Amino acid sequence: MAAVPEIKIMRSESLGHRSDVSSPEAKLGMRVEDLWDEQKPQLSPNEKLNACFESIPVSAFPLSSDSQDIEIKSDTSLAEAVQTLSKFKVLSAPVVDVDAPEDASWIDRYIGIVEFPGIVVWLLHQLEPPSPRSPAVAASNGFSHDFTADVLDNEDSAITSGNFFEVLTSSELYKNTKVRDISGTFRWAPFLALQKENSFLTMLLLLSKYKMKSIPVVDLGVAKIENIITQSGVIHMLAECAGLHWFEDWGIKTLSEVGLPIMSKDHIIKIYEDEPVLQAFKLMRRKRIGGIPVVERKSEKPVGNISLRDVHFLLTAPEIYHDYRSITTKNFLVAVREHLEKQGDTSAPIMSGVIACTKNHTLKELILMLDVEKIHRIYVVDDSGNLEGLITLRDIIARLVHEPSGYFGDFFDGVIPLPQNYRV
Repeated sequence: MAAVPEIKIMRSESLGHRSDVSSPEAKLGMRVEDLWDEQKPQLSPNEKLNACFESIPVSAFPLSSDSQDIEIKSDTSLAEAVQTLSKFKVLSAPVVDVDAPEDASWIDRYIGIVEFPGIVVWLLHQLEPPSPRSPAVAASNGFSHDFTADVLDNEDSAITSGNFFEVLTSSELYKNTKVRDISGTFRWAPFLALQKENSFLTMLLLLSKYKMKSIPVVDLGVAKIENIITQSGVIHMLAECAGLHWFEDWGIKTLSEVGLPIMSKDHIIKIYEDEPVLQAFKLMRRKRIGGIPVVERKSEKPVGNISLRDVHFLLTAPEIYHDYRSITTKNFLVAVREHLEKQGDTSAPIMSGVIACTKNHTLKELILMLDVEKIHRIYVVDDSGNLEGLITLRDIIARLVHEPSGYFGDFFDGVIPLPQNYRV
């Protein structure tokens, strides 16, 4: 059985420096450096950064792995979509409307972005009847009463047996439902996108203050998504800028000096290791958060972390849970870790356990650690290892720039609102 990793506190001496000055991200950082030197001396460092990022178009951001021409056709089945997302190791992908004309604009060409969490949530909702204790909906989708009783007879529909997802991924519902049929799970309908000439400042504000985790960049000339910029992509760019004057001037500040963490321990959403894993994903959906710590009930100490991206293990490797009576958060962590160890993949974030820092660490140290570990959040502990708070990628990006008064103007006008049956 895979061992449960202990809390790993970030050590400053273990963090390296910018390794490749010729990387696209480092070259971008040097472009900011040149602009930094041109700014008026009376401007504050924060005002200088704002001005620098406003002068750089998002078309300059390096192409991400999420934008490697991965598109899913609207008539693709859920099973095929999951295979595609898993193959390219991405959490989401844009959906192309197969009925759109060849000369369609980008907003008519795409119907949204499909995500692993959206697929799982939609499937689970098909097992929840419109009236209490009625299995009619599930039966109409090809599930037996015995199978659905496991879900429907529980108050929060979260407790599932070990073979639950094996049965689910073998169902006709999973094999025959098309991606376009679950458009209510898409985050945007279709989505908010940037044009190539929009600025870095706009992008950074959307990823921080406006809570977007990723932003498509469209080329109006060919009506196609050219790049997808993510929060983790921005953090990697910043890590590659270590050593540059503008970055060091900002990154030398400690977390306590910049008011981090924002979220205190009393406000951290957590889940106990003996609770159903589906409850963890439902909490993340309900609270609109990207991850949740798994804690031991007696000691209240964190023993692991489950992120929203880990939901794909429920669909891509359903067989790894069949020996468990129920899929608790602890069973989920153990099963996934053993599965990854057998595959020789020890670099996945879920293998790292709980990674923490203290308020005395600097922004630079935090960015380097987040980039090395490929994680989206880090826990803050005191000198005794007690939990004090939580810091996300969004919190860090929000400390890099600020929104000038009236900056967005009518930018959001015309953005299509979330659909009524939105569930993620």
